[in-house]
Amino acid sequence: MLMMSDPFRQLDRLAQQVLGTAAHPAAMPLDAWREDTEFVISVDLPGMDVDSIDVDVERNLLTVKAERKNTAPQGAELVAAERPQGVFSRQLVLGEALDAENVTAGYDGGVLTLRIPVAAKAQPRKIEITSGQGAQQQISA
Repeated sequence: MLMMSDPFRQLDRLAQQVLGTAAHPAAMPLDAWREDTEFVISVDLPGMDVDSIDVDVERNLLTVKAERKNTAPQGAELVAAERPQGVFSRQLVLGEALDAENVTAGYDGGVLTLRIPVAAKAQPRKIEITSGQGAQQQISA
């Protein structure tokens, strides 16, 4: 049987789980980066059933919502409960440079990966320059 030891240590651990720390948010930590013509977001959602994860985009607001349910059988005596349970939600504001209409999502190994294309208007493009003598040149923008 597990033994509970220091109540102050437990209180500190509980506060970190609920509130998180600057380096480790309480729920749904994520990484985000740009790869060429798309923006990628990876969200840690270990132990979640893919059917309990919802991703919505409304205008430029991306919402990720997931639910982890208690896996202990009904009527079981709970000895330790350290894994967070319940509904978790995270919202991100997408910039105008991203194409929010074409977001794709995949879930593998406990990580939700969102791919958001960079809008065509925000991608680098060549601009043609004409000289006064009619010759044309191209430069990179």
